[in-house]
Amino acid sequence: MHEQIAKYIPDQLDRRIIACLREDGRASLSHLASQLGVARGTVQARLDRLIRTGTLAGFTVRVRDDYDAAAVRAVMMIEVVGKSTTQVIRRLRGLPEIHALHTTNGNWDLVADIRAASLADFDRVLREVRMIDGVANSETSLLLSTV
Repeated sequence: MHEQIAKYIPDQLDRRIIACLREDGRASLSHLASQLGVARGTVQARLDRLIRTGTLAGFTVRVRDDYDAAAVRAVMMIEVVGKSTTQVIRRLRGLPEIHALHTTNGNWDLVADIRAASLADFDRVLREVRMIDGVANSETSLLLSTV
């Protein structure tokens, strides 16, 4: 079974289902079926397969950009020592204030999008990141306003 999962390639209908879910992750099976012009059972079977194969890793909530206007936002560039990138990524993903995490090229190995409720929380997150084994260096810039 693992061999079939590894070889599964989403087709056009799968891509359309994913596109609809990106717009509304809470859309009902009936709504998706109506939007896509297929049977509800077809959507259910496709979703089951997308989840089973790991193509869909989960569902999430999107909020308006101004949802938490008082949040402290920052971008942190992180340098990782040696071959500890996987371990560092695992630890960073465990911090709820890390909104997004990206690998990158150049002087830095990772870029983290940080969102904290207060400066005290932001300070705590900085300390936690810097204490992770494998983090050699970091540089953080607060995001002051969106232009």
